[in-house]
Amino acid sequence: MNKPVARITALSLSMLLFVGCATTSLAPTTSPAQQAAIALLEQGKPREAAQQLEAEAALARGAGKTSLLADAAFAWHEAGDQARARMLMAQVQPRQLSGATSQRFALLQAELALADKQPAAVLQILGQRGDQLSAPLQARWHLARAQALEATGDAFGAATDRARAIVLQGNNGRTENQRAITRLLAGLDDTTLSSRAAALPVGEPLYNYAGRALIARGLPLPRPFDRDAAWQLDTNKRPPADADGYRPPVKMAVLLPLSGAMATAAAPVRDGLLAGYYGETRRRPQIDFIDTLGTAAGANAAYDKAVSSGVDFIVGPLGRDEVDALFHRQQLPVPLLALNRGKDTPPPGSAGFSLAPEDDGIMAAEYLLGRERGNVLVIASNDDAGRRASAAFKERFAERGGKVANTINVGETLSDIGPQLQQASGVDAVFLAVKGNQARMLAPQLALAGLSAVSRVGTSQLMSGVGKAEEDLPLDGIVFPSEAWTTRGVAGLPSAGTLATTLPTARGGAARLFAFGFDAWKITAYMEKLANATSGGLNGATGTLHLDGFGNVLRTPAWSTFSGGRPTPIGDGN
Repeated sequence: MNKPVARITALSLSMLLFVGCATTSLAPTTSPAQQAAIALLEQGKPREAAQQLEAEAALARGAGKTSLLADAAFAWHEAGDQARARMLMAQVQPRQLSGATSQRFALLQAELALADKQPAAVLQILGQRGDQLSAPLQARWHLARAQALEATGDAFGAATDRARAIVLQGNNGRTENQRAITRLLAGLDDTTLSSRAAALPVGEPLYNYAGRALIARGLPLPRPFDRDAAWQLDTNKRPPADADGYRPPVKMAVLLPLSGAMATAAAPVRDGLLAGYYGETRRRPQIDFIDTLGTAAGANAAYDKAVSSGVDFIVGPLGRDEVDALFHRQQLPVPLLALNRGKDTPPPGSAGFSLAPEDDGIMAAEYLLGRERGNVLVIASNDDAGRRASAAFKERFAERGGKVANTINVGETLSDIGPQLQQASGVDAVFLAVKGNQARMLAPQLALAGLSAVSRVGTSQLMSGVGKAEEDLPLDGIVFPSEAWTTRGVAGLPSAGTLATTLPTARGGAARLFAFGFDAWKITAYMEKLANATSGGLNGATGTLHLDGFGNVLRTPAWSTFSGGRPTPIGDGN
């Protein structure tokens, strides 16, 4: 019987030649015509570049011809003509390539090898760094490596290259890459995540992502987050920190919508901040409140007014549009603690703190994942809070390997969803992104469908529309995130019950915003401690607070459940 003959494709042979031969400097200096063609390529005209490079290659000889053909193949690849690119690749002698041409050719080979499902070949080809390429091409270099590493089972290595790509690619593909990093890290066990994060060198872009994943699991950081110079507080203005890390600003401005439609929400935030401020007996900063009017233009004007007054730190603004307006400015000469979630991450040196519905969704996902729940039914209200919380829940739950069996959207007036509930077989948890009055109406239907015995987790919205124990009995057993202050108290504040009797902005639904304002002061006073912490966090009124490597304040809430129709604190292990 004849032995089977191994088939070696032109692409495979080209790869072997490339990785098996040391790069030499035989190629001549790039000609003006080749430089002009590469310029066309960088201007987004790959077809014109490819045609020009091929025309020059027809007139050239030796190493010069090889260099032109290699760049022509890459240009055809960019133009989407892979057949032409592969045909030209077969004519290239990789050992005659050098510099950026050599690296472009390697990237071409790697991306085609990915298309051919040859991850091992990709890793051989991209063993070197594409440091002579433009930033977008270097980002593609790392993304190709990331895909190959993931295909070969190295999730942490894949996440490392994706994080390096983010640094190079700007906003293009950033969100998709960040989600992929979260997904890759989520598949690692605690020991692997901790040990490999500890082995990352200072300045490695993945470290801040890995650190955030560690905090979400309640694990300590191997070292503080990597931060740039913008996070160094002005030591010439601020006295040294006290033993507990207390180091407030010297002069501070608070930007809030003190008039307009958002003034009602701003009042408890202001009063909570002042409660923390006046509850401190040590040195306190001079503090000025400036009205933003609840508009983007008002926030910009208030920020400029604060800066001109000589403040060294700013708290606020509160509205989402206001935060976006400041985050989009090219430069923030004075750092701030924004009191809402912006579309972008906070600028260097600044931070963001929020009680956004997205945070509730993420915390509920982590709660269920930590209790090994993996198949969840989502029930969400049609209002803005319900949509945002459920979207964040589903994204985080899926990233970490969970499955959403189905999503049911409900209105303020609840209809019969029994048939939809009956289809949700095999679920081990229900996520309720609804208000308390809606959850009361849902509870009997969940019981009829046999879903009252599975884990049920809600959002902080569950406290909306409740308050009478005899009516709230159907809510018994539903777990939801709550404020540490209202469940177990917090140092520096009277109990929630006591304060509610004397201060209208600290009772009912406003109590949550009051606690939020208190924590805004506390974060400001302990910002340096938060920035350099590796474990423990800062005990606040809304929960335990951490500051991640991107300027986001992460909150681990207290957890409560309904028992006998009344909200009741539960231990972290429940």
